[in-house]
Amino acid sequence: MFRATRAQQEIQGFLGIRPVQVAELELEDGGGVRPGPGSPPVTHGEVFVLVRRGGRPVGTLLGHVPEGADPRTVLAGAAARLAAAPAPAVRGSAVVPATVVVATRERPEQLARALDSLLAQDHPDFEIVVVDNAPVTDATRDLVTRKYGERVRYLTEPVPGLAVAHNKGVEAARGGVVAFTDDDVVTDPRWLTELTAPFAADPGLGCVTGLILPARLRTPAQVLLESHGGFAKGFAPRTYDPAEPPADEPLFPFTAGRFGSGASMAFRTDVLRAVGGFDPATGAGTPARGGDDLYGFVRVLAQGHRLHYTPYALVWHHHRETWRDLETQAYGYGAGLTACLTALLVNRPGLLPAFLARLPRGLAYARTLTASREAGPAADGAPGAHDDRTHAWPARLSRLQRRGMLYGPLGYLRARRALRGVTR
Repeated sequence: MFRATRAQQEIQGFLGIRPVQVAELELEDGGGVRPGPGSPPVTHGEVFVLVRRGGRPVGTLLGHVPEGADPRTVLAGAAARLAAAPAPAVRGSAVVPATVVVATRERPEQLARALDSLLAQDHPDFEIVVVDNAPVTDATRDLVTRKYGERVRYLTEPVPGLAVAHNKGVEAARGGVVAFTDDDVVTDPRWLTELTAPFAADPGLGCVTGLILPARLRTPAQVLLESHGGFAKGFAPRTYDPAEPPADEPLFPFTAGRFGSGASMAFRTDVLRAVGGFDPATGAGTPARGGDDLYGFVRVLAQGHRLHYTPYALVWHHHRETWRDLETQAYGYGAGLTACLTALLVNRPGLLPAFLARLPRGLAYARTLTASREAGPAADGAPGAHDDRTHAWPARLSRLQRRGMLYGPLGYLRARRALRGVTR
């Protein structure tokens, strides 16, 4: 009798994942349910819900709306536990002038969506810089000059690589804070205000990261990624201080992926310049495949500056859509992590003793990070605060992530060599 292989079973399970609606629910002032960015009105079925209180994110839930039921009534009932939580404290009104950098390459339609949301920010003093990275057409230049004119500055960086493009933006930044987001996001109207406010409150902060949630969950790949936490880091603000290493982070500061992601991050401009910006041999578009954001986080912490995570600075991210995308992403994340660690040790050899002291625990952490995971209840405090991991994480994706980790140091060295060839 024919018996399906493990790989075939994983693919069959993946293809059986059904779409999930994305919505927002406001708990105060009789607020209703509204669809997520670019989503249709909420109907019956599974719904991933961002719950807000006074406009600020306080949690997410996965709800089910029966056919014929009122979505607001059903989802508000499911959110009752979040309604009892204390209201988020409101920060002061100090304004930090900011520069927002968006690096892009040949994705004008996505870029236009991102820029439209950035121009709707409620922050009173900011500029937007688009860095067109190694363009092969004039599509991005034409979009920015035709549609956005003087509202958006356009720069070109001929050397491929996300870190190189970001460094171009850092050089051009006029604001005291330089913020970064991607061309595949929609920013919440208060994103920049919430992302920059902590800098005014704490002069010792070097970096702030924010919340990233899915804009759509229409394909199996998007649902699978988000059911295992996606890019979110939870709904509790947290400050990481190198002078007082967190007791629950024994690998600090080398587990930089726990601090945030590049789609929602900001740095004090002079601090980022002082550490040399991002390592140009890291990031998407280079043989290293990623790790530029993680490198920036650790470099700032290693210089003695604090890093703050705020769940109130929200962007909606358009997750990749196919199985092949997930394979590429898993390998790239593994490679980017170890490429980042290699870059840190190359550029800051003084970190080597601390790295070696954490290496045994780091290897155990890597095994856990890349393990295949069965469906079932999520651990308490899981990223995104999902109620359940409703889908198993395929072993193939775990293997690809491990292979990426093995490749990362070599990829970084190849990227450095390629850069030397460009600059000669």
